[in-house]
Amino acid sequence: MEDANVSHPSPSANRRLSNLAHHLTGHSPAMASENRSSALSPSPTAASYGAAASVFAGILQAPEDPILGVTVAYNKDPSPVKVNLGVGAYRTEEGKPLVLNVVRKAEQLLVNDPVRVKEYLPITGLADFNKLSAKLIFGADSPAIRENRVATVQCLSGTGSLRVGGEFLARHYHERTIYIPQPTWGNHPKIFTLAGLAVKYYRYYDPATRGLNFHGLLEDLSSAPTGAIVLLHACAHNPTGVDPTLEQWEQIRLLMRSKELLPFFDSAYQGFASGSLDADAQSVRIFVADGGECLTAQSYAKNMGLYGERVGALSIVCKSSDVAARVESQLKHVIRPMYSNPPIHGASIVATILKNSEMYNEWTAELKMMADRIISMRKQLFDALHERGTPGDWSHIIKQIGMFTFTGLNREQVAFMTKEFHIYMTSDGRISMAGLSSKTVPHLSDAIHAAVTRIN
Repeated sequence: MEDANVSHPSPSANRRLSNLAHHLTGHSPAMASENRSSALSPSPTAASYGAAASVFAGILQAPEDPILGVTVAYNKDPSPVKVNLGVGAYRTEEGKPLVLNVVRKAEQLLVNDPVRVKEYLPITGLADFNKLSAKLIFGADSPAIRENRVATVQCLSGTGSLRVGGEFLARHYHERTIYIPQPTWGNHPKIFTLAGLAVKYYRYYDPATRGLNFHGLLEDLSSAPTGAIVLLHACAHNPTGVDPTLEQWEQIRLLMRSKELLPFFDSAYQGFASGSLDADAQSVRIFVADGGECLTAQSYAKNMGLYGERVGALSIVCKSSDVAARVESQLKHVIRPMYSNPPIHGASIVATILKNSEMYNEWTAELKMMADRIISMRKQLFDALHERGTPGDWSHIIKQIGMFTFTGLNREQVAFMTKEFHIYMTSDGRISMAGLSSKTVPHLSDAIHAAVTRIN
């Protein structure tokens, strides 16, 4: 017996369904009806799909990232005395991650704001964040800002800013070769190669002095083709911690402008290196002051501790406001198919802090505290090695600046320290000073002393 409440298709509805089946299958309505039951029955080969090899079966296991892989190895080590000096993130004296007090205050303000919404940002990001970021790196009184010659877009931290900038240049700049320092951050060559640029190197570090190979730097940039792009670390060079002096920066500027080389600054540590936001931006500002063009990638991972928020900005200083407007329009075309638009939360934290004078002052105080602790770790490590009579000149530890120190230890010595002392660092001998504490300095000093005296 049929349920009286069940409705049945009308003849016209049946015809529409039949015609739809004909349209979709290419068969007549009669054939569609005839084949309906067979179409719903299991395919005789369906079961075989589960047993077949994966279409990805031929993919090889990729190696761990050489930097992030250090933490992976550290986490697997059960030793109670293990020390992770590979991580590029600030740690407290107790070895814990730090969320700045001013960041917590800013977040609380945002959470308590009843009119705040989670709508999409524009492709270029949060407008206040972009304006304030440009002022932070170029200076509030920068002529480039006053004359509206800066195109700034919010990006996914420093990495995303570099990638967007690299792809923009690959599409719109006449020279597609970028010169990067040797050595440099391990991600730089990958970012720019995938962005469509050809990567070449210029000499930067002198292993003999553990300082800057300034002669080699000038020589290589002099040999670069006219118009080539040059990546410059704004401050706290990663991985060496070796920066040019202001006088050397001026010589670099004069050479680059004479050859029409395009500067692309990576500013990952503004304020985090010396404790002064203005001092750490001087290299960028002397290039902007001459009226020439340049690109700058900024990150708020280190100086605000917003590592996981992925907050950064790309600014392109142009010759005129008209050019800057057109540059911004093309940056949108790079960003839209890449990630559409950036996240709102981290940028809102930064903007909240930068536009409130009281919070800004609190931030600069906390920023200096972090920088001073790292400088203190340098002094403690140098003194500990001196007390042990460790062979060699270790003064580069206190001459270098920023989060990292290029120790000069070789691959074998690093492997020895990991095996015998459970100290983890990248194989090139780079250590994160931010990962050290007063408690772990003696252990590291013992390890370095043993490595240097036993392994040549």
